[in-house]
Amino acid sequence: MQSWYFSEQSYYPAWTHTEVAPKISSPSSLVDPEIAHRLLQEYIEQCKLVDGLGMNIMANEHHATYTCMNVSCMMTLGIIASHTKNARLLALGIPVMSRMDPYRIAEEVAYVDTLSRGRLELGLIKGTAFELYISNSHPVTAGDRYWEAHDLIVAALAKKDGPMSYEGESFNYRYMNVIPPTYQQPVPPMWLTTLSTNTAKEAARRGYVLAITAVARAARASFPLYREEFLKHHGRPAPLDRFAYLGYVAVARDEKTALERGRKILRFVEASERIEQRFINPPGQLPHLDNARFLKSGSTGTHRTKVLPDGTPMSNPPTPREQIINSVLFAGTPDQVYNQIKAFYDSVGGFGQLLVQAGGTMDHEEICDSLHLYATEVAPRLQALTKAQTLAEA
Repeated sequence: MQSWYFSEQSYYPAWTHTEVAPKISSPSSLVDPEIAHRLLQEYIEQCKLVDGLGMNIMANEHHATYTCMNVSCMMTLGIIASHTKNARLLALGIPVMSRMDPYRIAEEVAYVDTLSRGRLELGLIKGTAFELYISNSHPVTAGDRYWEAHDLIVAALAKKDGPMSYEGESFNYRYMNVIPPTYQQPVPPMWLTTLSTNTAKEAARRGYVLAITAVARAARASFPLYREEFLKHHGRPAPLDRFAYLGYVAVARDEKTALERGRKILRFVEASERIEQRFINPPGQLPHLDNARFLKSGSTGTHRTKVLPDGTPMSNPPTPREQIINSVLFAGTPDQVYNQIKAFYDSVGGFGQLLVQAGGTMDHEEICDSLHLYATEVAPRLQALTKAQTLAEA
């Protein structure tokens, strides 16, 4: 199993202002530039640490929010590429619907891939619902626009023999010529994130890595469909490295300390869910049937019904132990964290990539200690686990 360190690079001091929603309409005056500078430097130091510990690195981007100061995957990974030597660098991802120029995205991707000597892996994602308001994208046509931009970027990266032109529904280019080209040929490894079973099937057809972010039931639904679709289209079983899961991870020498670290990580989830009702579900984004299903289940809005797998209502906010049961959080001593991950691994038929999210309100020293324990005492056992399964299936 490959492990990827991930931080949202949050500005968590602003989360204490509970009367302010941390997305879109939040004032930047609550961000102290000096504190933001320190935090951003610490996030880079954490990446340098995990590079030396044998982990890979993931970055994402969001806009106009206290929960993510990283406004550009490629800018951040370009910096990290210059501070690391071995780690694979995953952009998961670039929210295509919030970026107006796919050609520019292709250029940035190729630049970082060359700068890192071919260590880049790429996820072109749709982005969050609230970011549609930032980009002024039309919710009804956003999905079609995403796939058009996605395919245009991949085609531009793969074209190595001179310029190409393109005329489509949303984009028109007379000349596109990506220089420097990608270091990896023809393009870097591709990923997709989704909570949709339809997108899981599309990822399988394309042979992309399928990543599920902190929703265990989505992994249990999507991984089997991916395996079925992959076998149908490629004539062989899907390798374990085609499956990825993101979980919040907190490790400590004793359980009490680890659970406290887990509680701090979950503050990120609480902050992320504080969003004005009008920004949650842009009219026209979801099909009518999906909207009806969510309304019937009470899953829309900021007061969503949360239950454990057996249907037991969860606390508000959920406790670390509840989120461990949900396989959202993996927290405890190294042995406990390994056992929690293995139990979830077994329940979904295995996966070969674990995206390890830390952060929340944990301080730099806590994050570094947790990462060191994970990399030295948990990750090697997970690597042995997937190696044994791969050999058994060979």
